[in-house]
This record gives sequence, C-alpha cells and structure tokens, in this order.
Amino acid sequence: MRTNIRYIICCTASWVLLLWIFCLPKDLFDDVSYSTVVEDCNGRLLGARIADDGQWRFPACDSLPEKFETALIEFEDRRFYQHGGVSLRSLSRALLQNIRNGRIVSGGSTLSMQVIRLSRGGDRNLWTKLVECFMATRLEARYSKDEILRMYASHAPFGGNVVGIDAALWRYLGSDECEMSWAEAATLAVLQNAPSVITPSKNRDALLAKRNRLLARLYEGGHMTEDECALAMDEPLIDQPYAMPQHAPHLVEWHNKHNHGEKVRTHIDLDLQRQVDDVITRWSHELRLCGAHDLAAVIIDVKTGEPVAYCGNADMDYERAGRWVDIARSPRSSGSILKPLLYCAALQEGQILPQMLLSDIPTDFGGFAPKNYNGTFQGAVPADDAIAQSLNVPCVGMLKDYGVMKFVETLKDCGITTFNAPASKYGLSVILGGAEVNLLEITKLYADMAACYQTVDSTENCNFPLNDKMALYHTFEAMRKVNRPDELDWRRVSSVQNVAWKTGTSYGSRDAWAIGLTPDYAVGVWVGNADGSGTPNLTGARTAGPVMFDLIGLLPFSHWFDKPEHKPRHIRVCKHSGHRAGKYCTETRSIQAFESTTEGPVCPYCHPVHLSLDGRYRIIDRSEPTITKNVFTLPPSMEHYYKKIHPEYVSLPPVKANPHQANFQESPMKILYPSKGSIIKIPRQLDGNNGRITCSVAHSNPSIEVFWHCDGSYLGATQDIHSMTLDLSTGNHTISIVDTEGLTASTNFIVVD
Repeated sequence: MRTNIRYIICCTASWVLLLWIFCLPKDLFDDVSYSTVVEDCNGRLLGARIADDGQWRFPACDSLPEKFETALIEFEDRRFYQHGGVSLRSLSRALLQNIRNGRIVSGGSTLSMQVIRLSRGGDRNLWTKLVECFMATRLEARYSKDEILRMYASHAPFGGNVVGIDAALWRYLGSDECEMSWAEAATLAVLQNAPSVITPSKNRDALLAKRNRLLARLYEGGHMTEDECALAMDEPLIDQPYAMPQHAPHLVEWHNKHNHGEKVRTHIDLDLQRQVDDVITRWSHELRLCGAHDLAAVIIDVKTGEPVAYCGNADMDYERAGRWVDIARSPRSSGSILKPLLYCAALQEGQILPQMLLSDIPTDFGGFAPKNYNGTFQGAVPADDAIAQSLNVPCVGMLKDYGVMKFVETLKDCGITTFNAPASKYGLSVILGGAEVNLLEITKLYADMAACYQTVDSTENCNFPLNDKMALYHTFEAMRKVNRPDELDWRRVSSVQNVAWKTGTSYGSRDAWAIGLTPDYAVGVWVGNADGSGTPNLTGARTAGPVMFDLIGLLPFSHWFDKPEHKPRHIRVCKHSGHRAGKYCTETRSIQAFESTTEGPVCPYCHPVHLSLDGRYRIIDRSEPTITKNVFTLPPSMEHYYKKIHPEYVSLPPVKANPHQANFQESPMKILYPSKGSIIKIPRQLDGNNGRITCSVAHSNPSIEVFWHCDGSYLGATQDIHSMTLDLSTGNHTISIVDTEGLTASTNFIVVD
C-alpha cells in the first residue's frame, strides 16, 4: 500500500514536473500583432503604422526608462527581484483585503504572473490565478528578471488603444527619450493598472490621486528627495495623446507592406530628413503655381548605397489625389537621364573616346528621326559635350553603335528593375525616355558608379558592371561641365561644391528629372504630376535642377574625385577630331588608355589634298604642279552646321576646274532631310489639316544657287540657306536638286498619315 502511494506520488510529481517544463510556449506572444515601427539610423522614430487589431503596440522594447522602471516596480511588485515568480506575502495580503471588503480589490499578482495573464488572455478566476502562479515560476526559470520586466512593459495596456511602454511614450509624451520626469514616470506606471477606467482624458482626478500616492511611496522608498517629490506633485498631468511622427511617410508605408509588424532600423538621418522635408515643402508650394503638384527626392549615401533622406511625395498636408503615390518607387519615363550611363558604357567598351567627334545633323534612323531639344544642330560635337549639352542626335547615334539590347542588359545588370519587356522590344528611343525608371533605382545607380570609382582597384574589387575608372572619371567630368540653373560660372569659384549632374525631361513635359553626384552623396529629384498629366514649360533644368542643388546645399562639402592613377599605356588622338590619331593627323595629343582600348579605326577626317602652288584651289587633274597638304575636313552634311558655330574651321578651297561629279572623292552637296528610303509621318495640325515637312540641303559653297524639283516639278531656288518647306500628300515622292555647276542629288521617301 505504502509502495503504491509512493509510486502514485512519484508519477504525479513526474507529470507535474514535465508539465512545468513544457507549460510555456516557445513564444509567449506569438499570436499578438504588432505595429510596424520605422526608425532612423540612430534609433529615432520616423513613423509607425497601427497593428492589425487596431492597437498601438510596438515590438518588444530593448530597454526601459530608468525612472519608469523604478516607479513600475514600486507600484506593481515591490519584491520583484526577491521572489521566484509568486509572492506568497502578496497573495495573502490580497486575500485578506478581498475578504475584508467583500469584493475583489486586489489580485496579489506579481509582474511575472501578469506577463502570463497578458500572454494568455481569457477570463480571470481562481483557476486561471492558479495556472498563472504555476506558469510564472517556469517563466522565472527561463527568462531573467530584466527580460520579464521588459516583456511586461511591452505588452501592458496604457489606456485606449495604447499598448506597451514604447507606444505610450510617443502617445502621451510625444517622444521616446528616456529622460522623463518623476511625475511622467509615475503617471505611466499607474496608467496600466486600470487602463479602461483611468486615462489622461478620463477620470483625471483619480489619475492624479494615484500618481501622487505613488510619488509619495517613491519618496518614502528613498528614490527621490523631498524637493523632487514636491515638484513632481505640482507638475500638471499629461494631456491628450500626441499623434505619431510622420517623417518619410512613403518609406514607412513601404516598410509596413514589406516588413509588417516589425521594428526596422533604416539609414535615414532624421535631422537631414527634417531639412529635406522643409526644402521640398517650400519648393512644392512654388511648383504648384506652375502646374506641377507632385515632387519626390532621395539622397543616397555613396558608401552604403542606402538612402539617408527619402521623400516619396511632397507636402502630404496638401489634399490632392496623388499624394500617397510613392513617386520615388514609381516607374516614370526617363527622359535624358540615361545618357551619361550610355556614354560611360561606350567609353568602357572602347567604342568612343571622350572628345571624339560625333555626328550632329538631321538623321533618320530607320524611320526614327530625333531632334535636339533646342531644334538646332552643330554638325559635329565632342562626345563629352554631347552629354554635357544633352544632345539627342549624337546620343541616339552612340546607342545605335553600342546596341540597344546590350545597353538595356547593362542597365539591368546595374540594378534597374523597371525594364520589364525583353531587351529586343526596346528601340533607339530608350535613350530619350522610351523606357521607364524609378527615382530610387536611378539615383542609387549613380551612387554605385561613385562607389565603384572610389574602390582601391575598381576592375577587381567592384562587381558593378560600369567599372572602368577612366570611363567613370570622364563621365563625371562630362556631367560636371553642365551649367547650373542660376547660370553662375561655378567652375571658377573654388568654394562652390563640385557636382556631376544630369537633367531629363520626358515627352509631353510629364516628368522632370535631376540627378546630382558628389564623391559622398547622390541626390535625385523628380517633378511632375502623379497622374501623368503634362505641365507646360516643365523641364529638368528649370524645375528639378534648382531643387536638387538646394538639397545638395544641405550636405557636407565633398572634394572632387581624384584623378585616376597614372597608367603606363597612353594613346595618341587627333587634336581636331578626338579620334585615334592616324598618319594624316598633323596635330595630336596623348591621353591615358582605357581598360578596353584596343587598336581600332583612326581619324576619318584628316586626309591629304592636292592644292595649287598658291593654295587657292584643289587640283583634280594632276597634270599641273601641286602641293600636298594634310587637312582636317568634315563631310558636307556635317560641315554645313559645324562651321556656323566654329568660325575657325577652314573649308577646302574650290576645285580649280569644273570636273565631272564622278571625279570627286565626296560630293560637296548632300540632301540632309529627308534621307533616302525614309518613311515620314506628318502630324496633323490643330485645324485637322496635314502639317508640312522642311527639306534641307548642305553645300560646301553656301553662296552657290541650288534649284529644287519634286516629282518632276520645279519648286524654286535657294541661296545661303538651302531649305524648303513643302505640302506633300501621302505616297511616294522624289526630290531632286542641282546647283549652278551641274552637280545633282536626289532622294526618295514615303509620306504616311
């Protein structure tokens, strides 16, 4: 009998022990939903989103304000650090008080028991009290006292929909600073005792009385002096709840979607973010007058590649349909913002050199005939100037030579995710805004270029696709040549921040871009309307550029990029054309070779010519004495525009005789537009009628008279400026021209609706 009793006792004890060991779940609050909390790089709150159950409940805190911890223990569980989860003294005292009052006035629960109650929920009765006691002892065995205290403070209700000390600090004190007053600490300590009855907005007299009683106990316990106690009791109660901070609201919303219910530490600098918000708000008021209602900006730290300031859209207080659209992550037409990337890629591949002349004349690229923004042409322009001036025609030609598919794949490898279509679907217009990018990615791409350049050995230690240091440096230099919006010749002012920057404007004036780059930061700005509507006179230089420079003014001064280390290999280039020097180039200079520079075509514009002894005429017929001279000349189509802005350019002298056209190495006359075989779509005018096309001809001798014919009909003659505007029906057409020396040229083209 005695053995059986012992066996039963042992079995019971074993089962109780097993139950005790496994009575706690792995996570006490695994079914609790939390608010999404987003902090800056120093742990300061940027913003938060309410939990799924409608409570402001921040994820468990890492530490407690010292005064609040002292007040909480004094109020709730004075012997917290002495008991093992259950205080028999407290339970006995509570039992006597309840019997004496004939109702429950005290529970006698320790903080450990209250943690169990908060995690389990449900009704409160004698059985649940016993369960709480049992589980509280296990809690004490698993966690430290500090962990239990933080667990309680993180999940205790503080009135209304405020749960946990971190949320309470923001809702009731408007800050998460740990330096709170004794009066504030005592108020928060008593709030969670009866949160449904006493709040800062309800039963304030009762709340004040409870607070002051606790302050008296803190004084009696030696936690404060008599003067501190008196001052604390005189301090007014906390008032109505504060609103949660709303810094970088679009970034907070993004994290709420992707890191829901978590506490996220970002790289945002709150001090800088506040300054950026002020600048953006000021500019948004001004830009609204111009019809642009949305404005976004990001600042990327080059070293980390992460944003230190983020404005997804401006002035959230201004009621408008698109204010919650996060423009910083929304795909928008790129305009010209991709041109420096193409320039860098072409340099890296060895397809161009920094000052190589590129064609800038009216050109039809298989039905695509781009024009420069200002409607003019320069004939030939150095590649770096083409980027600095954002010329469309040279950049389209550069893209044609580089390859559209190759360029698109390069951008994807650089981190652009908005090119959703296959690379083969993109045409030459991709460089002029025919594809979409978002502000965050394109700004980060430029930041990655700066980061890659500043690695010890970019070709080995940088995985970024655009990693040739010489190519990167020349790209930055080309971007640095862009003039600033205030028209200041800032390159002459040493105290002014050096900035590599680029603007872009999409078709229809829907998107205005500006990207600025220093060795330490990349700043991106977008201006426009979230609904995609256009705005008259909206350009990157006039609208986004000034905003970008104001933001750069907030940043620490950065010294310009150091020049690449000396490379032993150099190449000779033509001083006139920028191409690799050939045997006919009389003036050359030396430049550092690029990683991918290979032996390739030499300058095509320097060649020998035979002149009369006095140098006044070109000689075709070698029967008379001549002198041979190496000269730099451009084709007539390029020369026509080039010499208008380059008065130092010397054209070839005229031919002495009047030879047959076939004897010319290159015709001095050429039809610039339309090109042979082109398909021309004539837009309709406002009155519904078809528009007109302007045909143009280049002649090495502008003063000569040129006669025009279309489809066999004489049109007229031109001199000096060889252009003619025509009304043409749809269908096939032929234009023929002839000059007074008998030279002829013709072109066939198709006009479509």
